[in-house]
Amino acid sequence: MILLVEDDDDDVFLMEFAMSKISDKPPMLRVSNGQEALDYLKGLDKYADRTVYPLPEIIFLDLKLPFVHGFEVLKWIKSQPALQDIHVTVITGSLEDVDREVALRLGANAFHSKPPETEFLRRVFTSMRDKSK
Repeated sequence: MILLVEDDDDDVFLMEFAMSKISDKPPMLRVSNGQEALDYLKGLDKYADRTVYPLPEIIFLDLKLPFVHGFEVLKWIKSQPALQDIHVTVITGSLEDVDREVALRLGANAFHSKPPETEFLRRVFTSMRDKSK
C-alpha cells in the first residue's frame, strides 16, 4: 500500500495520472497534511483499524504541508523502529539543494521533484518488490 501525503489537489491528480500508467502498482491512500500523516501512521482515531488503514510499504511525502512540516513527519517516521522498513520518497516542488540534503540526512530513501514521472514511480515499485523477495 502507498500513502500519499500531499495537500495540493492538482499534485494529487498528477500523481494519480502517472500511477495510472503503471499496471502492477499497490493501492494508494491519501492524507492531506502532516498531522493527518502522523495520525495515520500512529493508528489514531479513524485510522485505528489496520485492516482498513494498513501501514504502507511506500510513503510519498510532500515537504510543505499544513500543520506539521514534511521534515518533521520524516524525522518522526525514521525515529520509529516499527516503521524502519517503509520506503519514504520526498516529492516536492522545491529545487533547493538544502532540502534534498536535509531530507536524505533525515533518512528519506529518495528525493524527487514534482510531478514524478511514470518511469520514476515504476523504479520505486520495482525496487520495493525486489526488496520484499
